[in-house]
Amino acid sequence: MKFLDRLEEWLIATLMGAATILIFVAVLHRYLSGLPIPGLQDFLIQVNTSWAQEACIYMFVWMAKFGAAYGVRTGIHVGVDVIINRMSTPWRNKFVVFGLLAGALFTGIIGTLGANFVHHMAQTDQTSADLEIPMWIVYLAVPLGSYLMCFRFLQVLVAFVKTGELPKHDHSHVEGLDEELDQGAKA
Repeated sequence: MKFLDRLEEWLIATLMGAATILIFVAVLHRYLSGLPIPGLQDFLIQVNTSWAQEACIYMFVWMAKFGAAYGVRTGIHVGVDVIINRMSTPWRNKFVVFGLLAGALFTGIIGTLGANFVHHMAQTDQTSADLEIPMWIVYLAVPLGSYLMCFRFLQVLVAFVKTGELPKHDHSHVEGLDEELDQGAKA
């Protein structure tokens, strides 16, 4: 499971970083190509960055699908549990199990419908407007992200049944900071 956790985190971070750099370069290119600097303007006008916006949109779609699965695993996914937390423990546990099963069922259905759509899309020659990549690759985020999220709901469900605890995100904790403080104290 650690490999899947790291892969999930790496994918989200890589897509976020790449999208940020790509948008920065595209905006810088647009700004600099408007400046009347001989040579530089001529060069920049020949460089085509019209595909950058489309690429970033696709990166953010993939990021959102895998980020939702990460949110379920770590307990930062949005949940409305005010009423459930006020219930007695036996009733609360039943509603939590029901909610996790409902989340797994929903994301499993979305993953299956998405996989069916991607399968049919792969039979066509439809490509994206600017990147000209097959659209089934773009839409592959739906089944992969949904199935991962379904798996995360089931993973949280099993842990909840065993321990009675849900993953909880501590907003005051900064991951990696403890290691830095320990290393600073040793130096």
